[in-house]
Amino acid sequence: MSPPSSRKRPSRADGTERIRTPASVWSAGLSLGLILLVAAAALSLAVGTQRIPLDQVWSALVAPTGTENDAIVRDLRLPRTLIGAAVGSALGLGGAVMQTLTRNPLADPGLLGVNAGASAAVVTAISVLGITSFTGYLWFALAGAALAATAVSALGGGRLATPVRLALAGTAVNAALFGYVNGLQLWNLNTLDEMRYWAVGTLAKRDPALLLTVAPLLAAGALLALALARPLGAVALGEDHARALGTHIRRTRLLSVLAITLLCGGATAVCGPIGFVGLMIPHAARAFCGPDPRRLFPLCALYAPVLLLVSDVVGRVVVPPSEIEVGTVTAFLGGFVFIHLVRQRKAAHL
Repeated sequence: MSPPSSRKRPSRADGTERIRTPASVWSAGLSLGLILLVAAAALSLAVGTQRIPLDQVWSALVAPTGTENDAIVRDLRLPRTLIGAAVGSALGLGGAVMQTLTRNPLADPGLLGVNAGASAAVVTAISVLGITSFTGYLWFALAGAALAATAVSALGGGRLATPVRLALAGTAVNAALFGYVNGLQLWNLNTLDEMRYWAVGTLAKRDPALLLTVAPLLAAGALLALALARPLGAVALGEDHARALGTHIRRTRLLSVLAITLLCGGATAVCGPIGFVGLMIPHAARAFCGPDPRRLFPLCALYAPVLLLVSDVVGRVVVPPSEIEVGTVTAFLGGFVFIHLVRQRKAAHL
């Protein structure tokens, strides 16, 4: 009998290794995520400059009587909460797809320039072309996200890209695009107030009609990402392995980029570039499911809105009566996580 160290781990038919994490742990992760999402949504509806008891929040939702609290909950906080949940889910799922596709644990729509590309395109549409309607600049956001993703991939070495090269290319593209955005803001002061939403990222003062417009794109991106979970799991094991299993690598990559573009471009068009959500959430979700994308992607779509909604609440209450944009809060949290991950990878290579 062979010693334990020489045994090969069994594989599934699609080439992904059997998940060591039991299905019960993954189910527990799903249940916990649902509970946390409900709690985060309740917190988002109740907490702000004016705190509203949960029983009054419930009354405002199911049996409004026309009070001031009803107006705050239904007209201000409910749309903000729904937009935050949709955008958070899109960013978390987009980050998980990106990390799986590039086999880079540091990949994130913000770090790899996708959000910055969408932001730069939107600001160009507003400042240069005078487009101020959401339906007008939505397509600019999607095109900008796709172009930025292509540029980072090319600068990082294309098929030969390594995690470090992609991170460096993403940093360079981010710096260039945000420098461009800042330049446009100084050049066109008349649209500065409108453009600043795409320089930081916020859930405040967002028209609920924006969500209805972008929802089909986010839903299409999410369904595409979930459908790609199996082939992406094979690609993550290596191209040779994936080809042996019959995976069409080029098609999988192109469709993955399309899913990332729909998810992150649409989210950025609504709220501006919100970074690090797609970086942090996949690492937390893997504790419940391991690396298998078929289990990872649903968890990321569930836990990411929790992070975004809680971050938004923190931004509302930390410096009353003013607010800190949610993009600033997630960047503050994500910076520490990014440093920890880099130090962890450095230690693993020593």
